[in-house]
Amino acid sequence: MATAEKTRQFIIEKAASIINQKGMAGTSISDIMAATKLAKGGIYGNFENKDEICREVFAYLMKGLNDGIQHVLLSKPTPKEKLLALLDHYRDLAVNNMGGCPMQNFGTESDDTDPFIQGLVQDAVKLTQNRLSQLIKDGIQAGQFKDSVNPKEMGIKIFALVEGGILTSRVFGNNQQMKLVINMMKAEIEAFSV
Repeated sequence: MATAEKTRQFIIEKAASIINQKGMAGTSISDIMAATKLAKGGIYGNFENKDEICREVFAYLMKGLNDGIQHVLLSKPTPKEKLLALLDHYRDLAVNNMGGCPMQNFGTESDDTDPFIQGLVQDAVKLTQNRLSQLIKDGIQAGQFKDSVNPKEMGIKIFALVEGGILTSRVFGNNQQMKLVINMMKAEIEAFSV
């Protein structure tokens, strides 16, 4: 990796938790300068503007989230075990993930202000919902889940409940409600298991 690429990546990594916590509008270039110890020219020598930093930060945060999910999924052999492990993964991340879910944070802020980032968030939400739906489809094909369950609807439901659990975890500073949500989802999964 060339020096310019390393500097660019360093800025993205340092800005990630700040932007995810304070928001795109709430984060100033001065905040990023303080975190990186770079002058304004060092920031703008690597990025055209703060919008570009925000786009790159969102991609970086989503890559980290997806890498963690892939690790969990690869660690389990069956679709049902993968789905249950994924729920545990979300439960454990609810409080300890650099300011909350980037899909939630960036999505809420961009819905009226930044159509480009809103599109990135929409793609990330669809990917996540599709991943959940695919696990359920795979479970049906493997004979682990009843074929009466609708994979697409269940994927959307799980996603919405998990995101709500993440929100309440952030608001209350603990994952008690997230634990309740995960336990309810696990009970529902057991109910449609064969």
